Amino acid sequence: MHECDHCSESFEDEEPYLEHLRDEHADDLGPIEQRRVDALDDGDDGLPGFVYAAAAVVGLVLLGGVAVGLLGGGGGGGPSTLNDSAPQQPTNIGGPHHHGGMTVTIDGRSLDFSQPEFQRARENPAFHYERGNGGRWHVHARGVTLEYALESLGIDVAPEALAFEGTVYRTGEGDTVRFVVNDQPVDPTTYELQEGDQVEVVATNNASA
Repeated sequence: MHECDHCSESFEDEEPYLEHLRDEHADDLGPIEQRRVDALDDGDDGLPGFVYAAAAVVGLVLLGGVAVGLLGGGGGGGPSTLNDSAPQQPTNIGGPHHHGGMTVTIDGRSLDFSQPEFQRARENPAFHYERGNGGRWHVHARGVTLEYALESLGIDVAPEALAFEGTVYRTGEGDTVRFVVNDQPVDPTTYELQEGDQVEVVATNNASA
């Protein structure tokens, strides 16, 4: 039995205990606890910490290729139809550890982030969902914008536009596109995710609604 010294929780196995320390008491850990939690995080993805940065670069390159293929139109290999440049890149990957919630509703359909296509911690170490839990996102870096987070999930965005699975939604064309964090509208290209953020993304093609 593992008893938490920071609260009244107890755990039969070590891994849930360490996950609890990591997720609930990250700011209160002593040196020994921190080392044990760090070892757990390394083991979660099967990668040592220094590999995170390389994995992020590879993931971004692959993501860019997918976005061009889906959104770039008939052949060309040019930039995405929404932005001329890639999202702001995170730094200090593998350092910070933040959590929050997010709902994305596109034409009335809410995306289920517990599905395997969204559970890609190895490919997207800076922002991801993990362990089959679609209710809580994880940030393991500094400077993770909402744009970066959404694009890691296959959703291309701009301040007043969104593209998903080949369909583009633009407020300038009468569609509804909304990016809200903690009940406040934000620009996804500049807003950086913080601990506890609750994100709501909505895109609706009003012509077909």
